[in-house]
Amino acid sequence: MKIVIVTGSAGLIGSEAVRFFCEKEYYVVGIDNDMRKVFFGEEASVKWNQKVLEEKYPQYKHYNVDIRDQKNMESIYKEYNKDISLVIHCAAQPSHDWAAKEPFTDFTINANGTLILLENTRNYCPEAVFIFCSTNKVYGDTPNVLPLIELETRWEIDKGYKYYDGIDETMSIDNSKHSLFGASKAAADIMVQEYGKYFGMKTGTFRGGCLTGPAHSGAELHGFLAYMAKCSVQNKKYTIFGYKGKQVRDNIHSNDLIRAFWYFFQKPRVGEVYNIGGSRHSNCSILEAIQMFQELTGKEFQYEVSDLYRSGDHLWWISDIRKFQSHYPEWSLKYEIRDIIKEIVEALEERQ
Repeated sequence: MKIVIVTGSAGLIGSEAVRFFCEKEYYVVGIDNDMRKVFFGEEASVKWNQKVLEEKYPQYKHYNVDIRDQKNMESIYKEYNKDISLVIHCAAQPSHDWAAKEPFTDFTINANGTLILLENTRNYCPEAVFIFCSTNKVYGDTPNVLPLIELETRWEIDKGYKYYDGIDETMSIDNSKHSLFGASKAAADIMVQEYGKYFGMKTGTFRGGCLTGPAHSGAELHGFLAYMAKCSVQNKKYTIFGYKGKQVRDNIHSNDLIRAFWYFFQKPRVGEVYNIGGSRHSNCSILEAIQMFQELTGKEFQYEVSDLYRSGDHLWWISDIRKFQSHYPEWSLKYEIRDIIKEIVEALEERQ
C-alpha cells in the first residue's frame, strides 16, 4: 500500500495535498486537531474542510491528534510503518501576533512537533521522503534593509539589483528580528535540514511566501488574501497594518505548491532547501489586491489604514524560485494573482 502522511490535513496546503494524492490513488493519513480554531476563532475552523475530504475520499483516514502528542503520533507511525512513502508536514502555529501571546504553545507546535515527526519517520520509515512547509519568515526582517523604492501602489526594487527577480536561499537568517513565530519555524527548518544531512534522510524544506487558495480559512492574523476575500464578500472593513498598504507579497496557489512537492517526491534530494512562492509571476501589494477585488467583484472594498505594523514583518517579499526550477525543470507556476483572487472569491460565495 502506498501511504502518505499529511499533517495539518484540513488546512489550506494539507487539504490540497490530500486531494492531490488521493486522486493519484495513494492512501492518505491525515493528522489535524483543528488548532486553527484555537488560534483564530470559530471562523477559522477547518472542520468544514475535514468533512469535505472524508465524504469525498474513501482512502482518506483522519486522525484528530496533536502533533506534540508523542505517544499517539508514534502509534500512527507503528500502524503504517514502512508502508509510509511520504510525509508532508504542514501543521503549524502560523501567526506572528499569536506567537507573542503564547510562546510556549507556538514553539512546542512548530519546533517540538516537527522533531517528533522527524524522529518517528527516522525510526519507522527512514526511506520515506519528508517535506516540510517552512516560511520566508526564517529570514527575519533582513529583507527590509534592501534598497526599496516607494512607488504609487507598492514598494519595489531597482531592476539592476541582485534580488530584483526575488530573494534566494543565500540570504542570511542571522542577525535579524524574526518574530517568535519566525524563530520557532527557523528551529524546525534547521532540524529538518539536519535530519537530512546528518542521518541521510530525504528531506525537503520549502520556505514559502504567501500560500493561498480557495480552501484557506482566512483570519485577520493569517491568510491575508483569503481574509480580504472574506471582507469583500461579507462587506466587512479590512484593516491594513502599516507600510501604507504598499507592502508586497508573492502569492502561490496551493495546487502549484503541491505539484512542486510531487516533483520533489519523485526525485528526492537530501537536506535540500528551496524558497518557493509566486515569484515575479504572481505578486501584489495590499493596495493592488484591493484594486483587483474591486474590479473582480464590482463592489467597493472597505478598508482603513493603521499606523501599527507587525514587528519583524516584511515590506517587500518576492521569492526567487530558480533553484527549484533548475532542479525540477518540469514544474512551473500555473496560477497568476488575478486567477487566485477570482477562485477564492467564487469559493467563498459558494460556501455562503
